[in-house]
Amino acid sequence: MTETILVPGGRDVRATLDRAGDDGADGTDDAADRVDTVVVACPPHPQHQGHRGDARLVAVSDALTARGADCLRFDYGPWDEGYGERADTLRAVEWAAERYDRVGLFGFSFGGAMALLAAADGAAVGAVSALGPAGRLADDLDAVAAFDRIPVPVQVVYGTRDDIADWEPVVERAREYHQPVVEFAADHFFVGQEAKVAAAVADFLLPNLGVE
Repeated sequence: MTETILVPGGRDVRATLDRAGDDGADGTDDAADRVDTVVVACPPHPQHQGHRGDARLVAVSDALTARGADCLRFDYGPWDEGYGERADTLRAVEWAAERYDRVGLFGFSFGGAMALLAAADGAAVGAVSALGPAGRLADDLDAVAAFDRIPVPVQVVYGTRDDIADWEPVVERAREYHQPVVEFAADHFFVGQEAKVAAAVADFLLPNLGVE
């Protein structure tokens, strides 16, 4: 079951809420009433056709909802050099935190940097996973430096053949902080490995959010 959401905050931020569980016979989603965990999923760069329907985000959402957590996949508002997009991420987390007991954060590529930056800026989340994350977007949008201010567990997943994102400094910093790093023999888009990547993300996020 999915639901379209307009995230408040003054920018045009639209989202899809994927709910765990199947619709009941009467058309209502009884399982959704029992779900207290959600993961907010940040898409890749909007100026490179990144959107909430990205195959990696959908695969992660499928893995999460199959195991009892909801997933909120959102689109950024109008392009704002990363600053408005970080604010969009924080607003999406706020929306989720008002409705769920436990919130996780996931992002792919540019979205991975947004997830790390939002977590460093006080997003109320219990764990963060960054897939093929971008590193430094600007002097004050540095996903590597963000690790110094992230108080929750962080996972970094990357492809060894990724020649698009500047993921190496992020992986190095994660290892310095003894945070889990997962390696795939893949390019930036993890072609053909979306399900395996999604399983690795879910395997990290759900236990850290209290979902067995």
